[in-house]
Amino acid sequence: MNSKIRKILAGVFFPLTTLLFLDFTGSIHAWFGWMAKIQFLPAVLALNVVVVIALVLLTLLMGRIYCSVICPLGVLQDIFGWFGKKAKKNRYTYSKPMSILRYVMLGILVVALVAGFGSIAALIAPYSAFGRIASNLFAPIYLWGNNLLAAWAESVDSYAFYSVDVWLKGGITLVVAVVTFVVLFVLAFKNGRTYCNTICPVGTVLGFLSRYSWLKPVIDTSKCNGCGLCARNCKASCIDSKNHAIDYSRCVVCLDCIDKCRQGAIKYVPRSKSSQAPSGASADKGRRAFVTATAMVAGAGIAKAQQLKMDGGFATIEDKKIPKRETPLTPPGSLSAKNLAQHCTACQLCVSVCPNQVLRPSSDLSNFMQPETSYERGYCRPECVKCSEVCPTGAIKPITKEEKTAIQIGHAVWIADNCIVNTDGQKCGNCARHCPTGAIQMVPKDPNDKKSLQIPVVNTERCIGCGACENLCPSRPFSAIYVEGHEVHREI
Repeated sequence: MNSKIRKILAGVFFPLTTLLFLDFTGSIHAWFGWMAKIQFLPAVLALNVVVVIALVLLTLLMGRIYCSVICPLGVLQDIFGWFGKKAKKNRYTYSKPMSILRYVMLGILVVALVAGFGSIAALIAPYSAFGRIASNLFAPIYLWGNNLLAAWAESVDSYAFYSVDVWLKGGITLVVAVVTFVVLFVLAFKNGRTYCNTICPVGTVLGFLSRYSWLKPVIDTSKCNGCGLCARNCKASCIDSKNHAIDYSRCVVCLDCIDKCRQGAIKYVPRSKSSQAPSGASADKGRRAFVTATAMVAGAGIAKAQQLKMDGGFATIEDKKIPKRETPLTPPGSLSAKNLAQHCTACQLCVSVCPNQVLRPSSDLSNFMQPETSYERGYCRPECVKCSEVCPTGAIKPITKEEKTAIQIGHAVWIADNCIVNTDGQKCGNCARHCPTGAIQMVPKDPNDKKSLQIPVVNTERCIGCGACENLCPSRPFSAIYVEGHEVHREI
């Protein structure tokens, strides 16, 4: 294997993984949805033993190849670093490992997962960070480009493309994504893989395993002339050219050092041919820290702005506002608010693929950036199970369309003071007409007068909380009927 093969593989994985967050047609997920499920932390949280074992064996065989090929955030940093190398060649220098910081960050992740604070873990998890960047920064550009193509296609009487709404799904999440993007760009532009080797908890775990990998880059001291060119091109800053040593816990197997060495003194060979080994003291210290963190893990079980809408071309329709829910709504398949909080890494993949625009990242600190359901822009159609199909962590369990129609995530509540029957004296019945389960019936407002205007009555035993009534209610800005969430979902 050489760096060209690695770059080709990364060039396949990165765009396809990115498209999972951009594709609004669902066609990419049908073929490449598995790429989200082979990410390390999502696989751990989903208890996907096969994937976790495969990634561990891959690391023990080839080193941290996961970080330079499969991890989209790692490849994104390489792209940033490429711009840095264009600005100044041979820019990197060897730096001592910041082991304490690395294991502290790993400890924070483990404690957050054990305690059920998935939002804290999401801030430092690499796949989650990339998901926020892709869905908040890349997706709008992608969708605007699609809309431009749709406008052009329409001008030539073609319907090969169709326009879609581009909307801000979460202001705070957007800020977090922008800050993450800028920080990563600055770090990678100047120093390469600084994030991977100081902050990323996945990099720390795989770094420990890569110390014992079978294949690794090895310096042949008989050929090395000490020019230091390898160290000045090592994005992981892990090559100590003076002592002819490589810190394999930080090496991401980019193999750039092999390409840059003019003496042919570095080769990617089996461990038996390596004369290098980590010093006893540092190895023991790192081993103890890793074993402690691993034990904790095992114990845990782990836009285009929307066009102005008009009513008959005369009256402007006021946008709906989010009602105050005592209990937030979580997507069908999430089982409960607790299950979602414990397993979700806030990668935003479910938010990105939701065709009904009912999922958005939460701004509540208790479930920060994790998906929550709201019905201002649409409702959760019973035939749609997209979010359960793409979730890589098990935070939203896979469900069928038939199963979804029997899952109650909440129940509708009627607000008499908002209903146009009471405010305008007009008959309506929109909520009852569009209820897919028949949980809403219209009854006379005056029981003694059968000709009186009718008001809705909700059968909470039949209501599944899909939000069709809330979304299609004509009352503005607050609907006259809204869905109150359930902490624990139940089947009806």
